[in-house]
Amino acid sequence: MQVQVRDNNVDQALRVLKKRLQREGVFREMKLRKYFEKPSEERVRRKAEAIRRNRKAARKQAIREGLIAAPKRPAGSFSR
Repeated sequence: MQVQVRDNNVDQALRVLKKRLQREGVFREMKLRKYFEKPSEERVRRKAEAIRRNRKAARKQAIREGLIAAPKRPAGSFSR
C-alpha cells in the first residue's frame, strides 16, 4: 500500500494511510492475531459478525424502503 506525500505534508499522508489501513481491516487483523484463538471461538466470532452485518444491512434496507424511521442525529453534529 502506498501513500504519496504532497508538499512535505507528512501528517496528512499519515492520516490517509491510517484511514486506508482501517478500511482494509489491518488493525482488526493485528488485534485478532495478538493471541491464539481456538477454532471453536473463531467460528462463534465469525458467525456473530455475520449476524451483525446482516442485521445492519436489513436495517438500512428498511430505512431506504421507509418501513422504519431513520435514527435522529444530535442537533450539533453536521457531516460532510
